[in-house]
Amino acid sequence: MRVITADQGTDEWKQARVGVPSGSKFSDIMAKGGGASRATYLTALALERITGVREEFKTTFAMEQGTEREPFARSAYEAHTGQFVTEIGFCMHDTLQVGVSPDGLVGDVGMTEYKCPMPKTHLEYLRLEPGKCPSAYRWQVQGQLWVAEREWCDFVSYNPDFPENAQLIIRRVMRDEKAIKELEAEVVKFLEDIEREVDFIQSYKDAA
Repeated sequence: MRVITADQGTDEWKQARVGVPSGSKFSDIMAKGGGASRATYLTALALERITGVREEFKTTFAMEQGTEREPFARSAYEAHTGQFVTEIGFCMHDTLQVGVSPDGLVGDVGMTEYKCPMPKTHLEYLRLEPGKCPSAYRWQVQGQLWVAEREWCDFVSYNPDFPENAQLIIRRVMRDEKAIKELEAEVVKFLEDIEREVDFIQSYKDAA
């Protein structure tokens, strides 16, 4: 694992991610049948590599609230588990041009992923079985375990609007080698597809 030590959200951290497939979008790469989300993400990264400019995304109220609440989620997790969480920047795979931004590392083998969702979603997460995370985040979590070389990830959901007993949930997700091999194979294909798109765009000449 190669680590870009810049704090998450800084200009240096954003620049390190230009043209690089990252964990939060692994589900798009794994879209069944190479869906529209995969094609959209592929095009965005190809253009980032050509221009050197990262595509900016509009934030919603829910996203902004989640970012504001994340430090409180981390503190609640540390208080509940007695574990200290180490924040980290952008983690790059040792050999592939792909990276992840874990929300924190725990000891030598663990990590954390925080979500601070709206009440309806948090209530859904309260019903998660032990060892499970929402299917929407399966590839993000397994991808982080892959790139960061960790054994488990505590998926954490936090919402202070709930009563104290239901504000925090923790589901430990173990490393799934079969899923990681599947993800790695698709990421390699995706990287090859990006290169082909970059070559096509840069060499294009109108035939008219």
